[in-house]
Amino acid sequence: MPHSLPHTPGPIGVFDSGYGGLTILSKIREHLPRYDYIYLGDNARTPYGTRSFEVVYEFTLQAVTKLFEMGCPLVILACNTASAKALRSIQMNDLPRLDASRRVLGVIRPTVECIDSLTRSRHIGVLATAGTIRSESYPLEIQKLTPDIRVSGQACPMWVPLVENGEAQSAGADYFVQKYMDELLGKDPAIDTIILGCTHYPLLLPKIRQYTPEGITIVAQGELVADSLRDYLQRHPEMDRRCTQGGTCRYFTTEAEEKFKESASTFLREEVTVKRISIE
Repeated sequence: MPHSLPHTPGPIGVFDSGYGGLTILSKIREHLPRYDYIYLGDNARTPYGTRSFEVVYEFTLQAVTKLFEMGCPLVILACNTASAKALRSIQMNDLPRLDASRRVLGVIRPTVECIDSLTRSRHIGVLATAGTIRSESYPLEIQKLTPDIRVSGQACPMWVPLVENGEAQSAGADYFVQKYMDELLGKDPAIDTIILGCTHYPLLLPKIRQYTPEGITIVAQGELVADSLRDYLQRHPEMDRRCTQGGTCRYFTTEAEEKFKESASTFLREEVTVKRISIE
């Protein structure tokens, strides 16, 4: 990969395997509107949730490399599967080789950091893709910070397709939301806090709330990741100076542009201009 000039300023990169990361991006832009952003969706190869560790790592590294080439000094993996399966390897093995001055951050750590203050029963649930649940990233991160919290995970394989096909408000969605909620609470009835461990799931929030007993807190990631990024930039002024501030946002996809535009409007409630690129 060609090295950029040392510390050349550029936009903040936000990567997701599909559209879900747009829920993270919109919250980040709400909280930090003055920065420039590039959103990259690997929509041609989505979903990542069912793929092996090796393949998710390979695809995520390609995307991060592409965003570095596009001038991003900082990249957010706005994808739980990529954060679970690729983040550590990229941080430890690839960054030193690609450019040790750049940074890649994920969405799992900011999410688990708030759990301690939210749960009273010390029993929490995680709803996520099969890949994120299998990786055990949430239990492992939570154990590091708060070893006394018990974590139960539930894979929700039908939720992403429902959201991506515009069925989030349909009767079919009711069936699958109730099914997975019942399965999760069946594993541990003492759960009082539930993490939505996939960036698509906020679009199902009205239905998730409908099938969640009162008194249970539901944690969506957008706000948490935005707060965490603001905190990160305050603590790292050298990185903050490298992030350009023109208030712009550009969108790129590996799929057909029309397809991305159509789906992106579901997530962002606004029309976007998007360019198709290849990252392989």
